[in-house]
Amino acid sequence: MTPDEHPQQGQPNQPPDTPGRSPSTPDRGETATATQTPTKPRPAPPRLDRLPPYRVLLHNDDVNDGLDVVDTLVELTPLNRQRATLVMLEADATGVALVLVTHKERAELYRDQFRAKLLTVTIEPAE
Repeated sequence: MTPDEHPQQGQPNQPPDTPGRSPSTPDRGETATATQTPTKPRPAPPRLDRLPPYRVLLHNDDVNDGLDVVDTLVELTPLNRQRATLVMLEADATGVALVLVTHKERAELYRDQFRAKLLTVTIEPAE
């Protein structure tokens, strides 16, 4: 056989020519230039500052030492030692103190973490 009889021989990975159509000819409304189909932008996740706020409240108890409460507040929250001490003292004096305000899922996480440390924390909507 000669190359004239089988023009595709020796050229792997090329589809055979379609009669009456050159490889660069578009068909069925396709264009020869590559264009991207416009896609709808994905909706952005809700911003944390727009989620409904929840209060995280520390309740006083007669079991835990004040220094342990302060250490736990510093460990689990973004409060520094001075602010954690003020929160602990307020809870001791009044029975309850505001630890922080955040969105519901994080407030639930704080509640569960404090519960694991045997401290009583509740959450409530801030609005």
